[in-house]
Amino acid sequence: MTKTQFIQALSELGIQLNEQQILQFEQYMKLLQEWNEKMNLTAITEEEEVWEKHFYDSILPFASLNPRSMCDVGSGAGFPGIPVKIAFPECHMTLLEPLQKRCRFLNEVKETLGLKDVQIVNARAEDYVKEAREKFEVVSARAVARLSILLELCVPLLKPDGIMVALKGKNGEEELKNAQKAVHELGIHLIREEKTIIEDDSTRINFYFKKMRPTPKKYPRAYGQIKKKPLEDAAWEK
Repeated sequence: MTKTQFIQALSELGIQLNEQQILQFEQYMKLLQEWNEKMNLTAITEEEEVWEKHFYDSILPFASLNPRSMCDVGSGAGFPGIPVKIAFPECHMTLLEPLQKRCRFLNEVKETLGLKDVQIVNARAEDYVKEAREKFEVVSARAVARLSILLELCVPLLKPDGIMVALKGKNGEEELKNAQKAVHELGIHLIREEKTIIEDDSTRINFYFKKMRPTPKKYPRAYGQIKKKPLEDAAWEK
């Protein structure tokens, strides 16, 4: 996907980029390429791949949501949070990232691009929830952990009636089957799933969960406990 194709694809989603936003995407790509030479941020650095697999792929799941307050859990190099912030400048964005060196990169992106209302938090989700429980309208995560674990980490940050967006790959359907216990325990409901195939035939599955009730205070558990005994059982039924 070229830059022109990217701009056109967003336009078809109802997102019209101005010159400043296009410049911000170009600056972001340049920083990704520069910093990737000294630290491992992404395996994808070719321009056309970045436009599609990082920028377009990050924005697509949120085009219908137009998020106003969002937390991107395990933000890494800033996906999907920073592309969403550029596309929706009014969104109050929190980037949650446990690795300090990646937070340094995210701060550099924030300053260089002149992004406002962006908070970069160097913490794990299970710790950050102590100060931000049920704070956000939208919570997202991309390639962080399998779905049952991801939901326990993310849903406590979400306001009741808020939307959790899990960006998954080809194993998404299997992960969803194994996450039914987590869905029930955490009080969420799958309202939609969207499957897309990008140019190299990679499958993307985006799951949208609506939070139906407050999360029980016992969640999230300590990460060691979550990993050792995840909220999943392939044979579980409520």
